[in-house]
Amino acid sequence: MTLDFGVDELLPRARGGGVLKMGLAKLDESEWLQRDPDLVARAEGFAAYPEGIQLSPESEAPGAELTMMLGLSGGLPEAARAHHEDMCLLTLRPGEDQYRLVGAAVAWPSDWTPADKLGLPLRALHAPIQGYEEQLASGVDNFMAKLKPGAIYGRCNWFIAATGDKRWVAEPPEQAFAHVTPENAGETLFVRSERQTLRRLPQTGAILFTIGIYIAPFGELSQSNQQRLAAAVASLIEGEGDRRGAGAYAGALIGYANRREETS
Repeated sequence: MTLDFGVDELLPRARGGGVLKMGLAKLDESEWLQRDPDLVARAEGFAAYPEGIQLSPESEAPGAELTMMLGLSGGLPEAARAHHEDMCLLTLRPGEDQYRLVGAAVAWPSDWTPADKLGLPLRALHAPIQGYEEQLASGVDNFMAKLKPGAIYGRCNWFIAATGDKRWVAEPPEQAFAHVTPENAGETLFVRSERQTLRRLPQTGAILFTIGIYIAPFGELSQSNQQRLAAAVASLIEGEGDRRGAGAYAGALIGYANRREETS
């Protein structure tokens, strides 16, 4: 398995800090989407967050192509409800060189609002990410332009949250992590990883971006992953740590990881 499913399995493949990188792995068809999704959880997620479905007219044709490819009928929402992964469609308008978000079916967003992003080009979509424009934007644009139908690529990331809820809306860090200490960080800090994939639909040429959400309490991770995250939190690039609220939880996370290593 090139890019497995689950936080402990994904973390060794995620960027640890420093310069932003896409960190792509080429996937086989069998590795694309999670098998045996919890469809009850998916239905509950969309019922609780109906505004997670945002569709423009440009999403209609690729949405229909996607569902046909998956052996379903309907459009993008039906595809996302039938799988573990949230799904987004991006298309390239004539005369433009950046793909735009034209459809989203997202039950479990990681601190973003699909309605605010619909219609935006890639660079505007990623504007909140410190360093994206300088370090990653050109590489992403080139990758998207060259992506061939049939090829599937995946990557993963991580966030530290103060909740295990699948739909995550970040609170001010000083408030969200006020209760976290080196003693309780294993139970009060949650590691959230997105397993993301990209593939081009052959008929419409749209690009499908999938986001599989996996969450685990920090204390349930392997010791090696706890140490990996402790090192990563300490080395986040300037500005990115602020965006992630690292200053409010870093001491507790690192302290917990070090205490566990000392007692192992």
